Amino acid sequence: MNPTHPVTLPQATGELPAVPLTIEGFATLHQMMRFRWTAWRATAERVRHEIAAEAAQLLSGMESGSNGQSALFSLLGHKGDLMFVHFRESFDQLNQAELDLARLRLHDFLEPTSSYLSVIELGLYESSLKTYKALAEQGAEPHSEAWKQAIAEIVERQKEAMKPRLFPPMPPNRYICFYPMDRRRGETENWYKLPMEERQRQMHDHGLVGRRYAGEVKQIITGSIGFDDWEWGVDLFADDPLVFKKLIYEMRFDHVSAVYALFGTFYVGVRCPAAGLGELLEGKLPGRA
Repeated sequence: MNPTHPVTLPQATGELPAVPLTIEGFATLHQMMRFRWTAWRATAERVRHEIAAEAAQLLSGMESGSNGQSALFSLLGHKGDLMFVHFRESFDQLNQAELDLARLRLHDFLEPTSSYLSVIELGLYESSLKTYKALAEQGAEPHSEAWKQAIAEIVERQKEAMKPRLFPPMPPNRYICFYPMDRRRGETENWYKLPMEERQRQMHDHGLVGRRYAGEVKQIITGSIGFDDWEWGVDLFADDPLVFKKLIYEMRFDHVSAVYALFGTFYVGVRCPAAGLGELLEGKLPGRA
C-alpha cells in the first residue's frame, strides 16, 4: 500500500434515509380548561379563599420545579378560560402533574376543553444530510448496526450541546400564543415527497424569519407525531402580543409556510403567576410581575 495515497472506503449501496435526525427534550402538555364561574360564585367566600390558596400552593411548587416547570395562563376568547402548560422530563411526570391538579378542590370547577401532548424537538436538517453522506462515504450501509451506532453517538453529542434549548426554563413573558401545525401531504403538494436537500434548504430559509424576532419573542417547537392529532406544536412567548401577529404574518410569506403549512387552533393567554391565582378567581387579572 502506498502511504502517499489515501485509502478509499467502499461506498454504501443503500439509499440515504429521507427522515431528518431529531433530538428531544422536555415532555410537554398543554391543558385548556373552562371555569365554572356560576358554581364558583355560589360557593361561600371563605371556602373560595381556601380552595384558591390550596391551588396556589401547588402551582407555586410547579412553577419552581427542578425537573421541569409549569405555568398558568388566562385565555382570551371562547376557547377556554385557563391554560396550564407543563414541561417535564418524562411522560410519567406529566401524568403526575395532571393527577396533582385533578386532586385539587379547584378541579371540581374546571372542565377540560382541549389538550395537547408533545415533546420539545430540534430538527437537525442542517447536519442530517452531511452526516448521512459522510457515513455513506465511509462505507456504512444505511440502517446497519454500524450506521445506527454512529447515528446514536452523533445524536447524543448534539443533545448535550443543545441541552439549554431542549430543557429550557418556562419563559417568564406576560403573553403566550400556542398553536399546532402540520406539513401538507396531499392533493397537489406533499412536503414528505420533497428531497432531503430541498427540505433542508426551505427550513433554513424559514428559520431566518424567526431569527429576526429573536429579541422580541421566545419560540419553543414541540414534536407531536404519534402523540397528538397534529405534527408539531408551537409556543410563542412575548411581552407584547402584537409580536405574535407580526411574526406569524411574515412567516405566511415564507415559501415553506405559504405552500406546505397547515395550522390548527390558536390559543392566546395572559400569564397568571401562582401568587395571583386568588385575584384571577375573583375576576381580577393579576398585574405584571
